Order: sequence, then C-alpha cells, then structure tokens
Amino acid sequence: MVVNGQHHSHTRKLKVVVIGAGIIGASIAYRLSRRNHISVNVLESGKPGSGASGHSFAWLNSFRKEPEAYHHFNRLSMDVWHRYAEELGTDAGLHCRGMLRWENTDEGAKLLSQRVKQLQERGYPCRLISVEEMRQLEPGISPGSVSAVSLSEIDGIVEPLKVIGACLQRARERGAELRTQSPVTGLRLGKNGSKSQCVEAVNTPDGEIQCDILVVASGIATTVHAAMAGVHVPQEYSPGVVIRTDPRPQLLQNVSVLHTPASEKEESEIHLRQAADGTVIMGEGSQESVHRDDSQEHANALLQRAINCLPALAGARAIPVPLGHRPMPIDGLPILGFAPAVPNLYIAVMHSGVTLAPLVSELAALEIVDGARVETLAPYRPERFRPQK
Repeated sequence: MVVNGQHHSHTRKLKVVVIGAGIIGASIAYRLSRRNHISVNVLESGKPGSGASGHSFAWLNSFRKEPEAYHHFNRLSMDVWHRYAEELGTDAGLHCRGMLRWENTDEGAKLLSQRVKQLQERGYPCRLISVEEMRQLEPGISPGSVSAVSLSEIDGIVEPLKVIGACLQRARERGAELRTQSPVTGLRLGKNGSKSQCVEAVNTPDGEIQCDILVVASGIATTVHAAMAGVHVPQEYSPGVVIRTDPRPQLLQNVSVLHTPASEKEESEIHLRQAADGTVIMGEGSQESVHRDDSQEHANALLQRAINCLPALAGARAIPVPLGHRPMPIDGLPILGFAPAVPNLYIAVMHSGVTLAPLVSELAALEIVDGARVETLAPYRPERFRPQK
C-alpha cells in the first residue's frame, strides 16, 4: 500500500487518527473505516457535532458559491448526497425540493435575474418564476411586495447530527474507536523514517495515540491543531446566529427553504426551513454573514419578521441558539490535502462543510489511503498559504 508516497505493509493496519467529530471529521472517519487494513481513531473535544455542524442551517446549495470551479465543486457534492444517505442506511433528513427566493426592490430584481442567468449558463437548475407560481408552490406565504422570484430546484436540507451519528455508528461497527471529551493537548513529532518531519503520535489527557496519518478536521480548532505541527491554517473570525422554534405543524408544502428579502434597509434577509421534528430553523443574511446577537430579544424580532412572511408561524416560540463560530478559511475556500512540511498531516477545513461532506470525504479517502492526488482538489491545497520567500 502506498500512502502519500510512503509504502505501508498490508501485514499491519495503517493507523489513522481523525481530530474532530463534526460532519467532515465523521464523514472522513466513516469512509476510512470502509477500507481494509485501516485502524481509525476519532478524537472529539466535546460531543460529536457540538461545534459548527450542530449550529449549521444545513442548506445544501451552490447558489452563491464562487469562483465558478468552487460552484461546480459544491454542485457535484450536492449530487453525491443522495447516494451518501442511502449508503449510510439511515434517515438523514435529506430533502431536496428546492429553494424559493424573492426580492422586493427593482435593484434586487435586477441582481437576482443576473444571478439566475449566470447559474443557468453553468447548468444549475434555477429559474425565475411568476408570483402566481410562487403562490401555487407555497400558498401559505405572505410575501408582500414582490419584484422578482426564483426557484432553485435542487437545493435541499439535511440533518447534520443524524448524519454524524450514522457515520460514527457505521465506523464503530467496522472497528473504529471514538473518544469524546478528549481534547488534543499536543503532537509528538519525529522523522518517522523519512526526511521530513512527521506526526508520530497525538497526545490527550488519557495518554498518547500513535498514528501513521493524522487528519485534522476540527473546524475552527483546525488552526490550533495544525499549529502544533508547525503548519499554518489561516481562518477568519466568523460568528453566526441561528434561532429555532418549538415544533410546529408542517409549514412548507413544496420547497425545502425560503429566502426572504430584507424588510427595511437596515435589516438583512432571512432564510428558514423546517426540520423533521417540526422545529423551524432561521438565519439572517447570507450563509457567510457575520452576526453576534444571540439574545432572546433578537430571536423574537427575527421570528416576528418570519411571521410576517409566513403567518402560520404565529404563536411559535423563538428559542435562541448560543452564538456559534463557523470554520472560515481566510480566502473563503476549503483547505484540503497533506501539508507539504508535514507529509502525514492531512488538513480538511471549510465553510460549506454540510454541502461538501459527501464529496470531500470520498476524495480525502482516495488521497489518504491510496496516495492519489485528486485533481479536483488542486485549488484547495494547504500549500497556497506557505510563507513567501
């Protein structure tokens, strides 16, 4: 077996440690566990999914993803989601019935029309529809003034905690070990038979775990964990807020996500969806917007704005979710691949983790186990952050 240019014997298992049990770490661990001769240990400082994955709005889309190569990367992963959910053999809460978006100003209509045209040219199923068709799709909405409406037909939602639970369960069934409440306190580095510095073991409060390959997929903590090996993974500070409601009867009849315009100049747009348990999940702005107010008052205000667009929400109770911090590489694009200076350290951090998890985990397994260098991942390599000489 050749792993990242190094030969490993089939007579012993390749020891892989994965730091992080969010949707990326859990998905990679699951993919690795399906391979023969691989020993997988997953380390999670808290509970699985307790970081960004548990706070995610979990909207599967490529509507605003740029540049074009990144748009297609997300689109490809969206298409993998159906196969992935079937493979996991669980109800992942996957529903891809589309996203309904509307604008209420002439400028908003112009920008939406331009974006839809661009997406269609890329082959993304998205189209402008009439107000009448919008009302037929979702008769319960009260959109107010409407200048343009779009339907992104393949956008969807998923329940990240269900996916994480299924990944870890399947991985454990194949012999993987999961250690929760197990923070990484350091790394033991050495030459490990090669000229370059390698990670030989991971230190935890419960002791040392030896590894042949270390996968760092710990979200915002990836920067700290990679730095233990002298690897630079730059991220932005990216707090985000979502709110939930108590369980409600079914609100959306045909689409998975509503994206409403701002009601006043100082307000941002709202996006909402309904989970399988009936709770309604809401966020504001774009998926990359920075928001810090997780107060009850702010949650109540967001809910009232949503009620104005979806009157059936009246009577719901707003439940603020504590401020979450999202992984956000400094240039907004994923960081994927072996670190040049530490060739057995594999980095996997990105913002659109929920959308990208099925594809990224599949390709990462090819690189980690088979020594492949997947061309699709070329724009996202860690070496783009190496200091300039």
